[in-house]
Amino acid sequence: MKKNILRPILALSAAAILTVSAFTFMPTGTNVIAASQTENTGVSATSTAPKYVFLFIGDGMSYPQIQAASDYLGAKKQGNTPEILKGGENLSFMNFPAVGSATTFDSTSFCPDSASTATSISTGHKTYSSVINMDETKTISYEAITEKVKDQLGYKIGVITTVNLNHATPAAFYAHQASRNNYYEIGQEMVESGFDYFAGGGLLNPTGKNEDQESIYSLAEKAGYNVIDTQAEAEALTPEDGKSIIIGENLADSDSLNYSNDRPDGEWALKDYVAKGIEMLDNKNGFFMMVEGGKIDWACHANDAGSTISDTIALSEAVEEAVDFYKEHPTETLILVTGDHETGGLTIGYAGTDYDTYLANLTNQKISYAKYDEEYVSKYVEENTPFETVLKDIKENFGLMTADDPDAANNEKLVLTDYELSKLKAAYDKTMSGEEVDSSNQEEYVLYGTYEPLSVTITHILNNKSGINFASYAHTGLPVGVFALGNGQDLFNGYYDNTDIYDKVAGLLDIE
Repeated sequence: MKKNILRPILALSAAAILTVSAFTFMPTGTNVIAASQTENTGVSATSTAPKYVFLFIGDGMSYPQIQAASDYLGAKKQGNTPEILKGGENLSFMNFPAVGSATTFDSTSFCPDSASTATSISTGHKTYSSVINMDETKTISYEAITEKVKDQLGYKIGVITTVNLNHATPAAFYAHQASRNNYYEIGQEMVESGFDYFAGGGLLNPTGKNEDQESIYSLAEKAGYNVIDTQAEAEALTPEDGKSIIIGENLADSDSLNYSNDRPDGEWALKDYVAKGIEMLDNKNGFFMMVEGGKIDWACHANDAGSTISDTIALSEAVEEAVDFYKEHPTETLILVTGDHETGGLTIGYAGTDYDTYLANLTNQKISYAKYDEEYVSKYVEENTPFETVLKDIKENFGLMTADDPDAANNEKLVLTDYELSKLKAAYDKTMSGEEVDSSNQEEYVLYGTYEPLSVTITHILNNKSGINFASYAHTGLPVGVFALGNGQDLFNGYYDNTDIYDKVAGLLDIE
């Protein structure tokens, strides 16, 4: 078992720690990052642990995803060719006064998965990829921080995600399984946790792998949960209704919530689930809320920069809900924003654009790759749609156009070169053949990964024409940022391991 060296130090009076942690919080959009101050400029020192803890995890989100979203917002305002570049627009948490970096390797690899990295954050222990809150022998279970604060401090617990509620990252805050793919068993543990508020995408395998077991939703209702699957019911929910599980009404790919750029007007965004969570969890004892922006990861796996940026911005907007709560409870609240790992090897810069970027190109992307697959590609194959018709849809949804298009003269940064057009035609032919990508064929895998050839080629071309590139369809070994605001914030400055995020929070809360 990992020896906790930090806890005796961290359990020292928070007053001693926080005396130097007061700061001036800067509004969203400013280019000045608030810094810790030695004078009291807004947060009084306190010897008590935070009563309200928010932990936001951008799945697959490291510095490239954050900076790409920030730069995109700046480019959106200034256009592709500003006379004088004024930089990006800060996401909400980029203004936090304390910033650290956390390494993410696990017991398997320097390129870890979400199960092991979420385990590190939740329990302070390393483990193998695909394992949730258990050791490398898969015989010893680790207690999650959410379980500890519920049992020891009486905090209410909320778990929110844009993906499935029994997916790896949310599962690490209530389950203990040798495999992240034990979806039914994870769902059972979700119900048995007794946690107060769950919200997100639908459960995977809710009736078991063979669809012959009692539904997890039924088990939840028997355990006293309100199981809600309409937005109207969610909006009407009150704290008096008690423990609740909210499933998004309009589920998208793999029963997840919609990508932010696919979300219709009026449909709840991640920030709305957070706002409802605050309403449901607020109480005199305190609460711990884990919020995952899970589809940042999914978009990066698919090399879809537009959707990556859109969901990263959606996470930032959800953080703003917590910041508003913090402003009402500044000495009692701690907000942390981090990632579990980086996905896709995203970088700002591409060989074809050298030192230039044209991020405003991405404003032309109207939908995610997944929605394009569902609403367009499936019909192309079924109806044998000609390439010329497909090109019209590509222009409509992604802005890319051929050199003979009537709008080409005014959109030169979106005009397809002969090289790009040939790649697009080859991808179209592969998609229309109905053959799956041969992952053992190096050329095919590098071009398409495991994704629909036409869709992933469209996003690759738009990414590259914008000055964005991906190196992988998998996770990478980059460190992730840790942004902190509130009671105990200065503990999160510096460069450390992701297991130390748990240690620092546990020490601050003085839990066993």
